[in-house]
Amino acid sequence: MTEGFGVVGGLGAAVPASAGGLVLPVLALLPSGAAVLALFAGPPGVRRWARGAAGRLAGLSGAALLTVLATIDGTYGESRALFAGTCLLVLVQAAAYRWAPRREALVGGAVAAAATALWTVPLLPDASFFEAAGLAAFWCLPSVGAAAVGGYPRLMDRRRARAVRDAERAEQLRLAHDLHDFVAHDISGIVAQAQAARFVAGRDPAAALPALERIERAGLTALASLDRTVGALREPPPGTAHVADLVRRFEAEGRIRARIGISDGVEGALSREAAATVHRVVTEALTNVRRHAIGATRVDVRLTLDGGTVRLTVADDGASAMPRPRERGGTGLIALAERVRATGGDLRTAAGPDGWTLTVTLPASPASSPTAVPGGPPLEKTV
Repeated sequence: MTEGFGVVGGLGAAVPASAGGLVLPVLALLPSGAAVLALFAGPPGVRRWARGAAGRLAGLSGAALLTVLATIDGTYGESRALFAGTCLLVLVQAAAYRWAPRREALVGGAVAAAATALWTVPLLPDASFFEAAGLAAFWCLPSVGAAAVGGYPRLMDRRRARAVRDAERAEQLRLAHDLHDFVAHDISGIVAQAQAARFVAGRDPAAALPALERIERAGLTALASLDRTVGALREPPPGTAHVADLVRRFEAEGRIRARIGISDGVEGALSREAAATVHRVVTEALTNVRRHAIGATRVDVRLTLDGGTVRLTVADDGASAMPRPRERGGTGLIALAERVRATGGDLRTAAGPDGWTLTVTLPASPASSPTAVPGGPPLEKTV
């Protein structure tokens, strides 16, 4: 067409064909070009706004290119402008998948992908349906690449954010377990001493004084446990070296006789995580003895090394009753069993005529042996 009028896009305006030759390249290049400049080369404030609106920019740029494609009749000679506009549009799509809100990215990316796939079809009016479909399918590949380039960093950001949330949740659960296992043990001792003092205060007020002193010591211990619990988030938790002190403190805070036996080599047979698990199990077991073992007068704690297995046994002679989970507060044996399983071990409980028994088996360190700790404790030590 050399003379006459051409119809330019969906604007409905009649312009000379020579003017159409100028307007069509502008419509093909200007929206996507301006969007690319705003996204990657504009001032910081403009870049921030453009990246938040990248989905809308992709949709508008794609709609402008589709408008141009709807106007040409196969004799359009500015295919270079269409190709350049399509390439710029692919960059806008990648930015939309990277930064735009999800819904806007999907809608704007779909419009831009349609324009990218169809840009060659109007230039080949004599092509068959299958040829046009093949060209459109081929030119879908740049949009797929844009989705991968823009979507992959976004996916990694989401995964990192999820990992941070999971780590924070794990720290919260760990803190909750520590509060239950360490602090609840000392608080239960305070309650036991207060009950004993109330029982004897009416008949012999002077006899309540030792109980009050033990309550004071238990309270100070509870404060120390709080400090230790907070510090456990930064430092390794206590291990088997603290178990004997734990048992001695339990006996001093109540009327139940507590004994501990540790076989030679146990202290070197456990990893740091397994040793911390032993300490946690003993803490929870002694707390449950005080709470649930009715009439208990004795509790025995034994750590033995049997080949490649370390066995912990906590047995008392009280009336057996399965500790029931409280509606609020500690996690008890359920969380304890999960922790033991996480270290490759097994936790079992049994109620018999002689009382309650808790048994934990943990794998020993491959490098451990009965003589692994030079100068270690004797074969059996009892406190």
